[in-house]
Amino acid sequence: MIVVTGATGNVGRPLTRALAEAGEEVTAVSRHPAVVPDGARHLVADLAGPVGLGPALDGAKALFLLLSGDLHASGADPAGIIAEAAARGVRRVVLLSTQGVVTRPFGTTRIGMRALEDTLRESGLEWAVLRPGGFASNALWWAESVRTRQVVAAPFGDTGVPVVDPADIAGVAAACLLEERYTGEAYELTGPEVITPREQTEAIAAALGWPVRFHELTREEARAAMTRNMPAELADDTLDILGSPSPAEQRVSPDVERVLGRAPRPFTDWAARNADAFR
Repeated sequence: MIVVTGATGNVGRPLTRALAEAGEEVTAVSRHPAVVPDGARHLVADLAGPVGLGPALDGAKALFLLLSGDLHASGADPAGIIAEAAARGVRRVVLLSTQGVVTRPFGTTRIGMRALEDTLRESGLEWAVLRPGGFASNALWWAESVRTRQVVAAPFGDTGVPVVDPADIAGVAAACLLEERYTGEAYELTGPEVITPREQTEAIAAALGWPVRFHELTREEARAAMTRNMPAELADDTLDILGSPSPAEQRVSPDVERVLGRAPRPFTDWAARNADAFR
């Protein structure tokens, strides 16, 4: 049995589906009741404390660990989940980390994530670490304005990074959970090409079949909008990456293709599959 945390999100849902279709027994864990793919059982659990996940781990051979916002909060103990997994006989943990632990290692969140990576490596468990860059699904932030006003408002319109399709992250995660040859490594996951917000807007418009206008925000305007939903430190950090990505953050990684045997999906593919969210 394989336990998938964050199972109703952009990565967890396709991962749960892929594992179930592979014939695996899957326990899909989320904080709220939800419909999960056929073949999986669902468990509502609060991961902020390791006890919340404990019952799901009994009899599990592997765990996909995705940290929710609660697990990044002060006083949270994500390392305790790894210890709990080891104590209950889990053999393998695949951790969803972030590219930033390498490219921008000194932010508060990334210091904590790097420490968690180290905890996993030292746990005695089989392990794999996934380090995606920007998610294609972050474009869903624009869905309401596209639906209501046919506009995308974002900063740094002509500065891009190779955003990765969450379905590709899920595909790599499934391989790491199912195949021993993919353990003991960290995988940097990106899309196949650098794409700017303006180009993403064009891809969304093409998927919808009608025009969508791009409106460029100043950094200050973007920060004001972002801090309504996230801490100011995280907003500033995100804007630093979006506005001045390093060469490492603009590099197209070979790791998706190395694991999946095909090139990563382009943003146009993600936009076509998710066009209904913008209608």
